[in-house]
Amino acid sequence: METYKGETLFIQHFKNEEARSLDYYKKKMIGYESAKKALAMSQDDIINEVKKSNLRGRGGAGFPTGTKWGFIPKQSAKPKYLVCNADESEPGTFKDRDIMRYTPHTLIEGMIIGGFAIGSNVGYIYIRGEYTREFTLLNEAIDEAYKAGYLGKNILGTQFSFDLTVHRGAGAYICGEETGLLNSLEGKRGEPRVKPPFPAQSGAFAGPTIVNNVETLASIPFIIQKGGEWFSKLSKIEKSGGTRLLGVSGHVKKPGLYELPAGGVTLRQLIYDYCGGILNDRKLKAVIPGGSSAPVLTADEIDVIYDIEPLQKIGTMMGSAAVMVVSEDYCMVKLIQRITKFYAHESCGQCTPCREGCKWMEDILHRIEHGHGREQDLALLLSIADNINGKTLCALGDAAAGPVSSFVKKFRGDFEAHIRGKKCPNA
Repeated sequence: METYKGETLFIQHFKNEEARSLDYYKKKMIGYESAKKALAMSQDDIINEVKKSNLRGRGGAGFPTGTKWGFIPKQSAKPKYLVCNADESEPGTFKDRDIMRYTPHTLIEGMIIGGFAIGSNVGYIYIRGEYTREFTLLNEAIDEAYKAGYLGKNILGTQFSFDLTVHRGAGAYICGEETGLLNSLEGKRGEPRVKPPFPAQSGAFAGPTIVNNVETLASIPFIIQKGGEWFSKLSKIEKSGGTRLLGVSGHVKKPGLYELPAGGVTLRQLIYDYCGGILNDRKLKAVIPGGSSAPVLTADEIDVIYDIEPLQKIGTMMGSAAVMVVSEDYCMVKLIQRITKFYAHESCGQCTPCREGCKWMEDILHRIEHGHGREQDLALLLSIADNINGKTLCALGDAAAGPVSSFVKKFRGDFEAHIRGKKCPNA
């Protein structure tokens, strides 16, 4: 069994409840020394260091963080805001939860540095409503930071002030989309906005806003502590820096979180060398490589470097780095029906192709799974998916359409067996 023995940022502190305290953070981790260092730097120097690190967004889009920060206008008549997307509601994803649970001060310090770099004095952590434990623990850590003078007025004796608030969502997947999140944060209906304007120009409360993922912001203190070049060299691939927290679930012997260098393994190595192979020594059938919205891969497609561009080249995505593994005896029609039911339920209803198309796909998949499918249903599914894909305000429509298309194309025989036999062969 292969085990990564290189440098990691987070995972060695997970499952240790002491790690969430400020005392532990000061003794065993960074202890706000990066914030102290950053507050003595210029805003441009911090942003350039983040650019040098090749840190890319860990929430799914993979956009370079330093470049994103650079979009914020230097001068603004309106307040600027830094918002952390801690909604983490992509099925299969569970990495941000443990950062907030065990190392919350890395996130808080990252937000202080990020706020200073973009000229923001106010930060919000928009947390998934179901994360009640993490909500409490984050607030406890924030209280510690306020009492120690790391948050509030004149941080560490400087002229910089920064206030941080945790805002609970109400269990809507659509609020993981950054503009839907901002609407919800403002007390409005959680639905995506028309873009442009983009949040960097007009975001929270119409002010210039940066929205970053938990893992993205929690990586910032390490970059400031040891430098962007050091962070970039943790990676094994040119365009991505640092390590990645990979969540593996499904039919593997050792599911859980793994922290590995960006681009450091193929999917095959991750599944077989790190996760111990397929449960009960069965054959691998499929892998969903980036949360439920990522197009599926067959067992023959897993010799691919697990990073953003290599996965894009074969028609899928890394997304939130949530790997869902499916063994040979699981029904693929049942799986895609459940995934599609989720997206039909979570569609905000604003865009007609998504609102109508997701429910239509769910209904067709339900009848195929339950023995009432028709031969023309497969062509109809592909047609509906094509009429959703790229035709909605946000990516939820794409997130529903991409998996359906990939399942039908790559596992067509499974669908045909259901239609011919008038029942699920695995029933």
